[in-house]
Amino acid sequence: MTDDLASLQAETEAALAAAGDLRALEAVRVGTLGKSGSLTALLKGLGQVPAEQRKERGAALNRLKGALEAAIEARRVELDAAALEARLAAERLDVTLPPRPFPPAGPEAGAIHPIGRTVEELTAIFGAMGFGVAEGPDIEGDWFNFGALNIPDHHPARQDHDTFYLPAGPDGRRPVLRTHTSPVQIRTMLSQEPPVRVIVPGRTYRADHDATHSPMFHQVEGLVIDRGITLGHLKGCLIDFLRAFFGISDLPVRFRASYFPFTEPSMEVDIGWNRKTGELGKGGDWLEILGSGMVHPKVLANCGIDPREWQGFAFGMGIERITMLKHGIPDLRPFYESDVRWLRHYGAPVLSPANLVEGV
Repeated sequence: MTDDLASLQAETEAALAAAGDLRALEAVRVGTLGKSGSLTALLKGLGQVPAEQRKERGAALNRLKGALEAAIEARRVELDAAALEARLAAERLDVTLPPRPFPPAGPEAGAIHPIGRTVEELTAIFGAMGFGVAEGPDIEGDWFNFGALNIPDHHPARQDHDTFYLPAGPDGRRPVLRTHTSPVQIRTMLSQEPPVRVIVPGRTYRADHDATHSPMFHQVEGLVIDRGITLGHLKGCLIDFLRAFFGISDLPVRFRASYFPFTEPSMEVDIGWNRKTGELGKGGDWLEILGSGMVHPKVLANCGIDPREWQGFAFGMGIERITMLKHGIPDLRPFYESDVRWLRHYGAPVLSPANLVEGV
């Protein structure tokens, strides 16, 4: 290698060693291998070298270029590792330390998670209508999750629900992480004589994950069983709930015929909104919000309730969905990321219980 190339290599290697961060490293790379870099200039001037020396000179330049590119990449790896070590040291937490005594108010105060807050509001609103709260296990048998709800093995409605199964039990059936909270309706009708009036909030599970779906999510369902129950009762209940929950006294509500195996007739419920702005109660567009219907006679009979004497209605909705709509949350995933900053923004004050006086 000629003296000028050896000198360039030594200068570049010294500059690389002195580069303390990625920005300085990039400056060295551009000054050497960039469009106006020193090595690039030598490569461009290769045509001016005498023909008998050009081949040897070109080979030397290419060897130098390869060596400098390798040296730059090696230095980049070193700086990346150093930056990561510095970040890990700066963000290190000792999880064995006791919790910090945060003050009861101010930016460090805790907050109620939006899902928990919505459950409180649902309980307050439906509680004012005379509903109790029912709960049940997250792991359900096939009959509770499907069969009792008029969803036999061959029914296409299972396609969206055949998700998280556990090993088979003595009966050969595999328990399943419940795909909806409807099994609690079955358990309630089996354990309680009519009349029945309950809501069922809780976790549910399905194999789905994107900005608006999660493998684990929350639902709330409602069930009313009594004599003389009609669609009019269902519509009045849901219209009052939706207007109270979203705080819009004249919120447009629309009911559309649909199909669910456990209700007959079945209805989808839409609310008015503006597709362009996302504002609820405005514009001429409709947004589907929940499903509902009259409890299917077969479901009543499966629970030992005479459908000739008793009638009922049921409804169900996603708790995350209505929470996102109410608070303008665009993405479902942060609900489960435990980001304290997000929680402080969307959470509710700890000492502010949900009640109808607040207008929820």
